[in-house]
Amino acid sequence: MEILILPTAAHAERLAARLVADRLKAKPDLVLGCATGRTMEGIYESLVGLARAEQLDFSRAHTFNLDEYVGLGADDERSYHHYMEEKLFSRVNLREEHTHLPNGVAADLAAEAASYEQRIRAVGGIDLQLLGLGNSGHIGFNEPLSSLMSRTREKALAPQTRQQNAGMFGGDPEKVPPRALTMGVGTILEAREVIMVVTGAHKAKILATATEGPITSMVSATALQLHPHCHVLVDEAAATELVGRDYYQWTFHNEPDWAPYHDLLS
Repeated sequence: MEILILPTAAHAERLAARLVADRLKAKPDLVLGCATGRTMEGIYESLVGLARAEQLDFSRAHTFNLDEYVGLGADDERSYHHYMEEKLFSRVNLREEHTHLPNGVAADLAAEAASYEQRIRAVGGIDLQLLGLGNSGHIGFNEPLSSLMSRTREKALAPQTRQQNAGMFGGDPEKVPPRALTMGVGTILEAREVIMVVTGAHKAKILATATEGPITSMVSATALQLHPHCHVLVDEAAATELVGRDYYQWTFHNEPDWAPYHDLLS
């Protein structure tokens, strides 16, 4: 794991989009793991801008989303299917049959979860996984006490998570579906590369816990400390409680691998 501190949320989002674009150029059949939420909106907006400016070709790429609410169909405006169609899929030349999300209205959710794992394996696994960080330190919907070896499955959502996601449901956490299908922690860790983007002062404490604290199933994001190619992009506001903040800032400004991206700071 490495932590890169950027001046603002917009800088972190632009760097994440730039990395996705560069990986797609290097591997046109990229398998991209997608996330949702407010942080991702800026990333997808930047990625769409890069796609148009640089004629990025998504036609051979595949996407797999982390999760979907149980009980919401793809045509529901509150579903992650709808979110992805609006924020990314309809704005680049991704082939519809190459976009994958769990089916939250499947008759057999356990069978759907197993099928989702098989579909990931069928394309050779996820090359690059995008992640946000939940208020309880969860990635995907891997709530506290999720096994660090877990696979795609149905999960009950914690009250804190339903409160966090209430914006898409008129601000009422009681209207947020209580269950979801989610990739497991083990599934996420199998991605060849991971980018987690965390912004805002409200995420400072949980960011420090997730990246510098002990590895524990109570905070599923701590498992990312075990990943050999995980980049955590954060803004100054989210970085305030990081013990190693000075070192992380030095790394971004001095490691040769990141030199080509320094112009994004302007």
